[in-house]
Amino acid sequence: MQMQHLVVDAFVADGQRLGDVAAIFDLLDTLPERIGMTKIAPPYVFRYSGVKPEDWGVTGVVIIAESHISIHTFAEHRRFHLDVFSCKPFDVEMVRERISELFGVTDMTAAVVHRIAEQARDEWHVERIGEPTLAFVAD
Repeated sequence: MQMQHLVVDAFVADGQRLGDVAAIFDLLDTLPERIGMTKIAPPYVFRYSGVKPEDWGVTGVVIIAESHISIHTFAEHRRFHLDVFSCKPFDVEMVRERISELFGVTDMTAAVVHRIAEQARDEWHVERIGEPTLAFVAD
């Protein structure tokens, strides 16, 4: 079995959309069909408050027959993290384009982990998607 796991870390110009529960629900509700997956339950999406007040955001997940799609947003920090994990291939670029368009992404780092599970130990291959547009610098 070959599995594909898209991991996205992104920043946006305006964090307002990242705090919109309805927008996150709509993304998770429509994305499975767009990438040829089978949604087996409605998305579970909620707003949360972090330990620090400025860490609030929206978290959501949708369970698909092929695995899951999840997102965690941090509206005031204007960033989000998205995972699409599937036991069948999907159009990674379409996902990137959809979230860029929806949220107004300014900086994105993405990678796809390809896993082949034929034995007890999976074989992994990580493919960086594009060039990172943001460098992280330690203080």
